[in-house]
Amino acid sequence: MTEHRARVSETTQVEETAQLTSGRVAQRRRTRKAIVDASMTLLNRGIEPSVNDIAAAADVSRRTVYLHFPTLDQLMLDATIGLLSANTDEALTNIHSADPRVRIAELVRAMGAEITELLPMGRRLVKLTVDPPTEDAPPRRGHRRVRWIEWALEPLRDRMSQRQFDDLVSSIALVVGWEAFIVLIDVRGLEPDAAVEVCAGTATTLVDAALRSLENS
Repeated sequence: MTEHRARVSETTQVEETAQLTSGRVAQRRRTRKAIVDASMTLLNRGIEPSVNDIAAAADVSRRTVYLHFPTLDQLMLDATIGLLSANTDEALTNIHSADPRVRIAELVRAMGAEITELLPMGRRLVKLTVDPPTEDAPPRRGHRRVRWIEWALEPLRDRMSQRQFDDLVSSIALVVGWEAFIVLIDVRGLEPDAAVEVCAGTATTLVDAALRSLENS
């Protein structure tokens, strides 16, 4: 009986420890989200927030902010990407065409939606990531763009080899996004909305070329 009680007690302790650990992990996630959300809100108001500003807005201490984000730049990067990605993620849910030409053009337009208002954040994003990542570190951004492009090109996946598909994704990644928008605005002097349309047209041309290649093969 004593041994049975000991086993039951040990099992209970393990379960309680697991629940406590799970609770702590969930709390850390909520705290991190609160910090990023507070940063996004401040950025959206046109404020260049300090750690003190963010801590106050998230109702946490400076120390807590630094526990989750060792540098302010990393926090600003996460917040900026979050703001710039939210509209695109939402817009893609309303695109139901199976035509990759339509899908890629609408993707580019979704990425460039409200470009005039969001351009300062796009510049910030490029500034925060222009330096190369540390050795063996993954890219600090880009996975969302790749995921979006792969979604747009999904109707072509079964018609192409993996190499062909990957090369097309890479080619389109070069001509859409904030780097391309900024080049067209700063170097060519285009209005922001015109820059988005040039990018949409260029991406569509790349898809057209891929389709012609498939038809001729």
